[in-house]
Amino acid sequence: MNDTTTAPPPPPGDRIIDEPLTEALSRRYLAYALSVITDRALPDVRDGLKPVQRRVLYAMREMRLNPEATARKCAKVVGEVMGGYHPHGDQSIYDTLVRMAQDFAQRYPLVDGQGNFGNIDGDNPAAMRYTEAKLTAAATLLLDGIDEDAVDFKPTYDGQDEEPVVLPTGFPNVLANGTTGIAVGMATSIPPHNAAELIDACLLLLDQPTATTADLMAHVKGPDFPTGGVIVEPTASLLETYETGRGGVRLRALWTKEALGNGAYQIVVTQIPYQVKKADLVERLADLIEQKKAPLLGDVRDESAEDVRLVLEPKSRNVEADVLMESLFKLSDLENRFSVNLNVLDARGTPGVMGLRQILRAFLDHRREVLVRRARHRLGKIEARLHILDGLIVAFLNLDEVIRIVRYEDEPKAELIAAFDLSDLQAEAILNTRLRQLARLEEMELRREHADLAEERDGIKGMLESDRAQWKLVGAGLKDVKAQLGKLNDRRSIFADAPEVDADAAIESMIVREPITIILSDRGWIRAAKGRVEDPSELKFKEGDSLSFLVEGQTTDKLLIFASDGRFFTLPCDKLPSARGHGEPLRLMIDLDDRVGILDVFIHKPGGKRVLASKEGYGFILPADEAIAFRRAGKQVLNGTAAVSIELGSADHLAVIGDNGKILIFPTAELPEMPRGKGVKLQAYREGGLRDATAFTETDGAAWIDSAGRTHAWADWREWLGRRAGAGKLTPKGFPTTKRFRPR
Repeated sequence: MNDTTTAPPPPPGDRIIDEPLTEALSRRYLAYALSVITDRALPDVRDGLKPVQRRVLYAMREMRLNPEATARKCAKVVGEVMGGYHPHGDQSIYDTLVRMAQDFAQRYPLVDGQGNFGNIDGDNPAAMRYTEAKLTAAATLLLDGIDEDAVDFKPTYDGQDEEPVVLPTGFPNVLANGTTGIAVGMATSIPPHNAAELIDACLLLLDQPTATTADLMAHVKGPDFPTGGVIVEPTASLLETYETGRGGVRLRALWTKEALGNGAYQIVVTQIPYQVKKADLVERLADLIEQKKAPLLGDVRDESAEDVRLVLEPKSRNVEADVLMESLFKLSDLENRFSVNLNVLDARGTPGVMGLRQILRAFLDHRREVLVRRARHRLGKIEARLHILDGLIVAFLNLDEVIRIVRYEDEPKAELIAAFDLSDLQAEAILNTRLRQLARLEEMELRREHADLAEERDGIKGMLESDRAQWKLVGAGLKDVKAQLGKLNDRRSIFADAPEVDADAAIESMIVREPITIILSDRGWIRAAKGRVEDPSELKFKEGDSLSFLVEGQTTDKLLIFASDGRFFTLPCDKLPSARGHGEPLRLMIDLDDRVGILDVFIHKPGGKRVLASKEGYGFILPADEAIAFRRAGKQVLNGTAAVSIELGSADHLAVIGDNGKILIFPTAELPEMPRGKGVKLQAYREGGLRDATAFTETDGAAWIDSAGRTHAWADWREWLGRRAGAGKLTPKGFPTTKRFRPR
C-alpha cells in the first residue's frame, strides 16, 4: 500500500490578495474589454469573421457538411461547435449560424439552411432541432487550403484540439458580407459589398500599387446590400467614407408607379432598406395614416409572397408620386442611413479603423501569405514523393538484385539500404511494392510521374523566389474565385440622385387652411383653439396654472418655440392638440428638460428676421428660416443662456437694458446676421447681465409699455444713442421699475 500524503489547503488568510480596489477593478475591466474586442465584437480584416463565425464554419467543415453533402440538424452542428470550440451558450451559436444562412442579412450566405431560418418580416427562426444546414460554395472558398498549412492553428479552449486563427479566405469577405458589433469603448459597422467589384479593385491594386481610393472607387462605387435598395449618398461623401473609414450611406426603398386607369395610380415597393423589418415598416406606415401624420398617404397593403411587394395608395390622384414618396422617406424607414465604421482587427490583433485601400491591401497581403504557405506545403509533399520515386527507380534499374535480396536475405531492408545507398523510407517503399507493379509499363509511369513532379517542384521554387510571380498567382486566384461566384456577383443595390421635391409644400396644400389660436400655459400645456380668442380671461386652465403665451396663426403655419438654453423647436400647427380639453404637455412633443424654460413662442414667417441675445449681453440677427428644426431635440442656435427674442421687422434701431438699469440704443446695422453662434457684445456690464431689449424704426421712435398696458412715447431717446458694446445711461423718468420695455 502506497503511503500518499496530500498537502493541506492554504489557510483562508492566504487566499486574500491585498491591493487597491481601483487597481484591481481597472485590471480586470481591461481584461474584459480586450476579450470583448478581440474575441466577440470586431472581425479580422483578413477573413472578415468573428471567432464564433469562424468556429461554426470550421466545425461544419470537419463534419464534412460540404455543399454536395446531405444537410445535418443544426442542433448537431451547434453541439459540435459548443463542445469542441466555443464554450458559450448554444443560443448565441445558433443565432450566428442562422444569420450566416439568411440571404436578406448576408450578401453571400455562408450556410445553406433548410427549414425556417426567419424572414424579412422579422419572424424568428425555428428551433435548432427542426432546421438543417450545410456549407455553401462561398463558404468553401473561405476554407479552401486550410489543410495545406495555409494558416496558423491554436489550441482550443480545453487544449484537446486545434482551431484556425484565421481562414484562408478566397475573397474579401470583411467587405463582401460586412458586419456589425459593439465592443467596450468601440464599435464596428461594415456594410455589405459586391465581391466581384472588390476583386476588380484588388486586381487594380495589384497592377497599380499606388492606386488611390478614388481610383478604386471606379470599381467599388459603394455598398451592395442583400435586400437591394437605392443608394442616394453623394459620390463625394462616399469617397470621404472610404478614405477615412467612417461615414454613412443613405439607402432608400426601390419603388415603381403602377397606373390603375382614369388617372389613378398606386406605388409598389419591391425592395426595402437593409436591416428594416418589413412587418414593422408596414405597421409604421399604418400608424402614420391613423395619426394623420402622412396626409398624402391613403392606404398601405402588404401583398408580398416570395418577393417584396408593398402597395401604397395616395390620398388623392392629384398627389404626385415623387412628392408622396419624398414625404414618406422623411417619416418612415423607407429611407434610412447605414452608419459606416470600418473598425477591424489587423493581422496582429490590433483594433483600428481602416479605409477601403488599407482593407484591400491587408486582404491581398493575407492571400499572398496563404499562397506562399500552400506552395511550401505542396513543395514538401513533392519532394517527399520524389524521394520515394528515386528509390523505386533504383529498384527497377536493379530489379534482379532487389528480388534476390528480398528473397534470400534475412534483413532485406538493411541490405537494400547498404547495397543501393537508400534511405529508410525508400527501402520501405520498395518492400511494399507489389509484384504486379514490377512491369515495364509501371517503370515508365514512375519516370513520367517523376518528371512531372520535378517540373512542378522547379516551378514552385521559381515562384517562391519571385515576388512578381507570387502576386501574379494571387491575381489569377482572385479571377478564378470571381468566376466561381457566378450569378451571386449581380449587383442588387443601385445608385441614384434624390429628386428635388418640396414635399412640405405638397403636404401643406393638403391641409385645410383655418385660423387658430395657440394657447400655452405656465406649466407647459399646449392646445390650439379654432378661430380667434377674443377674451383670454375666459380661458380655463388646470388648478394652479395660467396663461403664458397666446399666439394667433393658421393650421398651415409652423409654430416656433425658443427655449432658454438657446434651442429652437418646430411644431406643425395642424398637429397641435385640440382646445376641447386642457391640451397636452409640450414636453411630450419635444425633448425639453424640465429645468429649461420657454422664452418665446411665435409663428414662423418665411424670410423674416429676429434679434437673439443671451443673458451675458451677446447677440446677433437670425434669419427666421434658420430657426426651423425637424428633430424632437430641436436646433441649437444661440450659445449661452437666452434672454431676448424679438422680431426685427423693418426696425433700424435696437434698445437694450441691463440688470443695472442702464439703457443703450444703437443701429441694428452694427449687428451681424448669423445662422447660429454667440454673436457680438451688445452692452457692457460690470455686474449682472442683459435684462430686455426692443427694436424700433427711427421714424416711429422708441416707446415702452407699463404694467397697465399703456404705451409711453420716448421723445428724447436719441440721448441714449451710442455705439454697440457701450455701457449706456440710466433709465429715463417714469420707466418701469421692472427694467423691461414691456411687461411679461
